[in-house]
Amino acid sequence: MNILFTAEYDDTLIEEVQKLGNVDIQGWAKGIGKLSEEELLSLVTDVEVIVTSYDDITEAVIDAAPSLRLIFCTRATPVNVDVDYAREKGIKVLFTPGRNSDSTAELTIGLMLSIARNIPFAYEELKKGNYTGSKDTDNQVKAGLKRDVVWGVGPQSPYVVFKGVELKGRTLGIIGYGSIGRRVAAIARGFGMRILVFDPYVSNIDVDTLTTEKVGIDRLLTESDFISVHLKVSKETENFFDKRAFEKMKKSAYFINCSRAAVVNEDDLIEALRTKQIAGAGLDVFSTEPIPEDHPFITELENVVITPHIAGATTDVLTNHTKMIIQELDRYMKQEPLLYEYK
Repeated sequence: MNILFTAEYDDTLIEEVQKLGNVDIQGWAKGIGKLSEEELLSLVTDVEVIVTSYDDITEAVIDAAPSLRLIFCTRATPVNVDVDYAREKGIKVLFTPGRNSDSTAELTIGLMLSIARNIPFAYEELKKGNYTGSKDTDNQVKAGLKRDVVWGVGPQSPYVVFKGVELKGRTLGIIGYGSIGRRVAAIARGFGMRILVFDPYVSNIDVDTLTTEKVGIDRLLTESDFISVHLKVSKETENFFDKRAFEKMKKSAYFINCSRAAVVNEDDLIEALRTKQIAGAGLDVFSTEPIPEDHPFITELENVVITPHIAGATTDVLTNHTKMIIQELDRYMKQEPLLYEYK
């Protein structure tokens, strides 16, 4: 079995892949980036399996690979694969659901903590040299007192300027209760948070517990102190979060998005942050990526924490999807049912 392998992988597991066939490691798997269509056309002539992350597997690429039987995309949705044409040609398209669920859930909580406790803002000021003292600062203890470590006292002290809120006792609204949403809820419970869930595709019996409740969208919007979105993009979810949604939120509430930017009207979010309609936001995804250098999230707004689409960027994710590839290719060779075929 000839395998064109252009996806990132766990170095310690690649030998297991190589036991399953002749593996040609190219492109992003070698750290040299996404392959062009022309480059792919020259590599797929005798290939039975393509394993990719970001390369565009177009109709032309598929036609150039007469032996192709499997396209394995190491993503939650194979948006870079012409799935319909592959099916017409009898080629199965596989994907890796859940490979980065823990990674994304943890970054979601990280953004919640960062915006709630002003962590990056405090860090940035210290790196600029603000709120710092000289190396000769006198910390002598007065007679009769014990040593007291206080950064500063007064309205402009960091203790006041960066005062935030705790997660404990707050309500987290989760929109989309799939693999990632459930993991976010599990971590949030550990902080002592109450969980409200909106997801039309899960039943109350799968959600409701002493700390978690399935509710309608309006109740979630009005009662939540933090709202975290975990939606796939569809006609129903595009611009799901707009001006009306932000207007229903508490002015003290925070909005977190580690899913897709398309589920949010970004202009409405900017305005909600600009007018303090909501307290702040933590965002990993944007309507244009890379984010433009003059974007308000960078140049203007001081109540938003942003990261450059790194929710799934952990070495553990590579281990997860490499294991999924190995197990699925083994099932394919044994003519067993495949677990990760994209429907």
